[in-house]
Formats: sequence, C-alpha cells, structure tokens
Amino acid sequence: MKKHRIKQIIASFTENKEITINGWVRTKRGSKNVSFIHLNDGSTIENLQVVADSEKIEESILRDITTGAAICVSGLLQKSEGKNQSVELLAESIIILGKADPDEYPIQAKKHSFEFLREKAHLRMRTSTFGAIFRIRHALSFAVHSYFNQNDFVYFHSPIITGSDCEGAGEMFHVTNFDLQNIPKKEDQFIDYEKDFFSIPTSLTVSGQLEGELGAMAFGSIYTFGPTFRAENSNTSRHLAEFWMIEPEVAFNNIHDNMDLAEEFMKYLIQYALDNCQADLQFLHDRELESEKNLPKEKRNELPLLERLKFVAENEFERLSYTQAIDILKDSKPYKKGQFEYDVEWGIDLQSEHERYLVEKKFKKPVILTDYPKDIKAFYMKLNPDNKTVAAMDVLFPGIGEIIGGSERETDYDSLVNRMTAVGIAPEEMWWYLDSRKFGSAPHAGFGLGFERLMLFVTGMTNIRDVIPFPRTPQNAAF
Repeated sequence: MKKHRIKQIIASFTENKEITINGWVRTKRGSKNVSFIHLNDGSTIENLQVVADSEKIEESILRDITTGAAICVSGLLQKSEGKNQSVELLAESIIILGKADPDEYPIQAKKHSFEFLREKAHLRMRTSTFGAIFRIRHALSFAVHSYFNQNDFVYFHSPIITGSDCEGAGEMFHVTNFDLQNIPKKEDQFIDYEKDFFSIPTSLTVSGQLEGELGAMAFGSIYTFGPTFRAENSNTSRHLAEFWMIEPEVAFNNIHDNMDLAEEFMKYLIQYALDNCQADLQFLHDRELESEKNLPKEKRNELPLLERLKFVAENEFERLSYTQAIDILKDSKPYKKGQFEYDVEWGIDLQSEHERYLVEKKFKKPVILTDYPKDIKAFYMKLNPDNKTVAAMDVLFPGIGEIIGGSERETDYDSLVNRMTAVGIAPEEMWWYLDSRKFGSAPHAGFGLGFERLMLFVTGMTNIRDVIPFPRTPQNAAF
C-alpha cells in the first residue's frame, strides 16, 4: 500500500480511505481499551491522531508505543469528533519501527527551554517549534533560488577553501594537511607553506564575493549561496562561526540599482514565506504572543510576528545617508539623555542599538543607509567623489539591525591598489582580482544577506543558534 504524508492527508481528506503512514509519536494517552496516539512525520506542524483499539492492536505493541518511537500505521481515515483535529486514523495494524526508551528519551511532551534543546540538537527538530523553523528554512532556501532563477541570475559556486581574506579582518579558520605535531619551518622559523597541500596559506572562506565579481564579469548577473566561516571569538546571540550567505553580484549596476535589488529581493522572500508557510508561521506567531504576555509593554514587540512580516513586505524602505543617520542619532532623546551604551560620532561603525533606534523608533520600517566613511568599510567599495565615503549600503531591519551589507565595487585599478595597500593587503597576492579591473572592467554592485539573520526575522526567534540545525560557536562543534 502507498505510504502517505500527514500534510497530504489533511489537505485532501477522504473519509473511509485506507492508508499507511509512518511517523514519530508525539504523545499517547487513553485507557486500557483505547489509545489516542498523536503522530507527526515532519511534513507539517499538525499531528495526525491515531485511534488504536485494544481489540485490534495487541497490548504488548501498545505498551511499547511511547513518545519518540517510530511507528508504521495502517487503517481507515475518519472525520474526527475531537476539538483539536479534523481527521483521525482508525488503526487496523501498527508496526513499531524503532522504540524510544521513555526513561531516556529527552524530548518529552512538556515545555523545554531553548538552552536545553540546544544540548539536544540531534533531536530538537522533532519538537513543534523547531519543526516549524526548519521547514521555513527549507522554504526560504527554495525561494532564494526561485527569485534569482526568475530574474535570469546564474547560480555561481564560489570556493569554500580560499587564499584571500575578503573582509580583511583576519578572523579565518586555517586549512592545512600538515601534521600539527611536526609543522615544517624555514630557516627563519616561519612556516614553510610551500610544503603544504596548496603551497600557500589557505582558509575557510568568509565570503564568496570576490570570486562572484569575476562571475558577474562573464555572466552579467550571478549569485552565490553557501556556507561561510568566521573565527570570531564572539559568544553572543547574533554570531555563528559557520553560517550561510547569499551574495548576488550584478554587472552594470550602481549603488541605487543595488538598493532596488535588495529591497525587491527581501520583499519577495518574506512574501513567499507568508504565502507558503502559513501554518508554521501562525504557530510561531502564537508562540511569540504567549511568551510575551507577561512581559512589560516596553519589552514586547510593537507588532506581532505576522503583522511585522506583512508590514515589511508591503511598505517602502526608508533610504538615507550615513551622515544623515548620525545627525538624527545625535538629535535623538536617547543620545541627549545618555541612554545609548555607545557614543555617536561621524566615523564610528554604528552599533546595533543605533541601527534599531533608526528602524524601530525613528522610521518604524526597514532602513537602507548609504555612503559610509571609507575607513570603516572594506577595500573593494567604490570611493565617492568626496574622497571620504564609499558607495556602501546596509539594510537595517527591526529586531535585527543590519541584515544586508553591500556596495558598488571599486573598478578603478589604481584606486583599488591604493586601498589594498592602505589596509595591509599585498596587491601581488590579489593579482587575479586586480586583473578583472584591467580586462573589460565594468561598473558592478552586489551585497551579502546573512541567511540566519533573515531566518531570525521571519521566525521571530531571538537567538541565531536556534535557526540553524547544528550551530557552530566558540568551544562548540558537537553533533
């Protein structure tokens, strides 16, 4: 008999239909004569109630059906008379595929803290909350590819192992096949990288942008979507050592085209989630309201989750320059009352508290800031005519702060060499990148969207560790 998925069963219910379904037991309750088993197979937030009569199902089988067990059920679908489900399955036979020791299985039918569930990351996706989160993650991943495919972008695979530091921060994970107990040294005691696998120092990439620019010079419009890595020793709710980045790069685009692309792209993704993840989003919406009901008003979200998503999808983003933002911040009540933790001066890198003030208090909608001081931005960003700022842009979202960072890229060869030298990057090590400015260079622009930052906004979660299946953070690479 064909096996069915719960999502399909609920969507196209046919009474008295014989079906076979596999899944994991969420709960079991009942009496000696009849058991009610809530079964979930991961296809939907909803469980299917299985009614198991002791006249048809052996007592020994019912006894071994506990929370977490994997079972196969065959029976007849019926309209349910219960309050919390529209359909139920009258079991004719049950096969236990995998038992779960009730004394050891850690994900019981009760509320668990997110901290506890991070320690059980190999099992936490079986809970309703994390099932919803990771189905949304799948949907948004699909939406990323759908958007770019519909707009004639080429999916470009940039390398994970690289010899360049795109961001210039130096916080990278080294890649080597040296015996770490016997690393070859030169006479001057420096490491002899010529004896390493790639003959040069290599690391895990922090960005696919530099290679993406080369792709844009051939295909016009490309995007990368893959894992990136940063060895930043930051143990906060906003940082991961391994995360996923989406990086479009478009030839013949300027900074204004780049802002248009970023806004359109974000609205598409959010609308896709609203259209295709209704049940999971509704669950997370209700969960957020329940978790906030005892908080003081000032600590609650001004708009509930679904309203936040709709507001962003339906409204224009505010656009202003970094200089205008600094003026607004210095004129704000929090600044005048000394309520900002960090100072505000032209030339600083804005902190999350500054970004969130602009988004959540001043404009009450997403903000795109442009024209940042060159000294706080990367070497590859196009220098503006004032020689003080670059054609950079950051997209700021409520609750998140910066969610997208991008720029128009510097295309002038001499300016790029000067910027590299100024930040300590040897031009000869980036000869291939500089070559792209010598052979048919064209104006181009792009940005990076941290996928986990997007997931935080769409799901309403507050810790970035909870929107990726197996988070990598300082001193944590379990699972």
